[in-house]
Amino acid sequence: MFTPKIPPPDTAPTPGTSLVPPLTGLVHPPACTCHHTPNVAPAQTPTPATPVARPAVQLTPGSLLVVAAGGTAMVLVVGTVLVSMLLATAITAASVAVCAVVLRSLLNRPNNR
Repeated sequence: MFTPKIPPPDTAPTPGTSLVPPLTGLVHPPACTCHHTPNVAPAQTPTPATPVARPAVQLTPGSLLVVAAGGTAMVLVVGTVLVSMLLATAITAASVAVCAVVLRSLLNRPNNR
């Protein structure tokens, strides 16, 4: 399944030949039997881009209420996540401290259990 699929040797291209001829940079081949001259595009000067007039954002009272409610909801969600992370860290620290105290008491006096 993960082994590479190698074509049989008779259909594989030889390492010196390419399937696509290299580009020469000419638009029209020099040995052409046509009776016209190759077209060369004139160099174009870039035109400065005109600034697009964008309409100003206008908030109606309804959309302002929606934006305020969305912002409040976002603040509440982020605050809840941060408080829960802080609480998880505090609980973990307290449990590690209790384990350290218990281990210390067990290791200091092994005969007085």
